[in-house]
Amino acid sequence: QVQLVESGGGLVQPGGSLRLSCAASGSVLNVYVMGWYRQAPGKQRELVATNVSGGNANYADSVKGRFTLSRDNAKNTVYLQMNSLKSEDTAVYYCNALIRTRVAGPVTNYWGQGTQVTVSS
Repeated sequence: QVQLVESGGGLVQPGGSLRLSCAASGSVLNVYVMGWYRQAPGKQRELVATNVSGGNANYADSVKGRFTLSRDNAKNTVYLQMNSLKSEDTAVYYCNALIRTRVAGPVTNYWGQGTQVTVSS
């Protein structure tokens, strides 16, 4: 089985920064995509940033220039550096990954449990 373990959420003032981490553990053979989504109260889950292995990161327009996605492929870990945070960034942030667990097996979509980010003064 595969687990995505997230950390780094919390409460921060507007203009502040947070760094989220997500590590994939378990029977991980190949990680094709890793990224972050978020869901604010009363809203649908939306893409924040995602990265296909070997490619550039893609960002939601609302976070471009403020958030930076990076990956450590050796550790199967993805990071989201969030700067210049705004109140509208408040949401539960979910790690997402497309992972193959065995040779010739299917590529499966996995989600983390979510971590709360609250931007408030």
